[in-house]
Amino acid sequence: MSKGKVYITGGGCGEADLITLRGAYALGQADCVVFDDLIDKRLLGFASENAETVCVGKRMGKHSETQEAINEILVKKALEGKTVVRLKGGDPFVFGRGGEEAAALSGEDIPFEIIPGISSCIAVPELAGIPVTHRRVSRSFHVITAHTADDIPDGYFGKYAALDGTLVFLMGLNRLKMLTDELIGGGVSADTSAAVISKGGTSEQRTVRGRLSDIAKTVQKENISAPAVIIVGETAALDYSRTLEKKLSGVSVTVTGTRALVHKLTNKIYAQGGSAYPLPLVKISEYEDNERFDRALENISEYSCLALTSVNGADIFLDRMKRLNIDVRRLCGLKIAVVGRPTGERLRSSGIIPELVPDTYTVEALGKLIADNAKNGERVLILRAEQGSEILNNILDDNGILYDDIKIYDTVPWADKAYDKNISTDFITFASGSGVRAFFGSGYTVSDRTKIVCIGNVTAEELFRTQAVDRENVFIADSFTSDGMIEKIERLTKNEKIQKTSQQ
Repeated sequence: MSKGKVYITGGGCGEADLITLRGAYALGQADCVVFDDLIDKRLLGFASENAETVCVGKRMGKHSETQEAINEILVKKALEGKTVVRLKGGDPFVFGRGGEEAAALSGEDIPFEIIPGISSCIAVPELAGIPVTHRRVSRSFHVITAHTADDIPDGYFGKYAALDGTLVFLMGLNRLKMLTDELIGGGVSADTSAAVISKGGTSEQRTVRGRLSDIAKTVQKENISAPAVIIVGETAALDYSRTLEKKLSGVSVTVTGTRALVHKLTNKIYAQGGSAYPLPLVKISEYEDNERFDRALENISEYSCLALTSVNGADIFLDRMKRLNIDVRRLCGLKIAVVGRPTGERLRSSGIIPELVPDTYTVEALGKLIADNAKNGERVLILRAEQGSEILNNILDDNGILYDDIKIYDTVPWADKAYDKNISTDFITFASGSGVRAFFGSGYTVSDRTKIVCIGNVTAEELFRTQAVDRENVFIADSFTSDGMIEKIERLTKNEKIQKTSQQ
């Protein structure tokens, strides 16, 4: 077996869109992703659904693999012939030990490449409105680690007191008092501006400012937690924080569903300034050996109407048509009925324009629309999920309409890679009953503060049927689509902000 290759990749700091295009492309080619605990888990969404993922920790105070063990994992996976992405927070060569990993790979003659990442030493201060350099204030900056392989000796920080410009300390929160005392002892004025930025680049980012003499006490009082970046110098007094506000600024949302839906929703949430936490607990499992499906498509002209109840069903239908080499012209004269606009748009992308789209995106509305347009003796072909609602069938039966109901896929639970089973974000979304079952069946819980947003009534009914939840904390999208869920979150957020403003 030929050797694989390894991309030692910087994931950037904070949220997922701070990765470079080159890093995102490498993830898309990976057979295996070896990642640190501090990365934004949304980055794993750039990788293939079939890519192996290996978490190696590397976080202060939590279990993690040793660097030697990580090196062994990279070598082992590459020797298996895999394309491996070693995904690291920040930049691989800024206190990221990427050099040690490169040396280990080089020693085994394994091809590798370094992909730079946006380092927290510049980006985190920047996102907090603090420039590390500024004309007439600071003409240089120095990046210093406060965490080394050996114990920090006495006087370690004091020697940096002689440097001009801005001092940026990484991984030093638990040594902040020692750091400030030694800098003052080395000659830095106690009145020098200082700042500490916790969890930079995320929705939980917090910035504490003060003087060198009191910053440690302020950090302790404010209960600031790691990871944190420490800034010492006159630029720490500057504040160029963003003034642009978006609809979901400061709002956190856990997104459940299939991988494709989760990816789509997280991008939309981020575009509105929110922080999305992906939880793809459901996987679409197409029925590959499905003779009834194949036979129906080969004899598609025998039907008068084709009904599709989901985007997933539309995808599988289009793909199956191609695999069976069936010309779309065979659909001539066939009415196409879809449950809603997103499903219709998926067909439109292939040049198929649905005639029947209900105003309300439910299978009940779809069934009534089909019944209103059906003629005596005509037959409807329904293609949908295993757990599809029987409401559609009941409506067609009541109206004496002939139909073939063919299950073409199922939604099955998918092993998750999350760590905290207690969801405490501002919102959580559910797009299907199977998503509800997979979530709670995997042992997850929802905090009392988290608002639950369901895509429609059927999903909400599954939630109420199987879980003891506060109904006043459950909301249903006005439009039963993924966009409808986002709009509901935006509306609830706006109302909450108005209420807070009126109370002040």
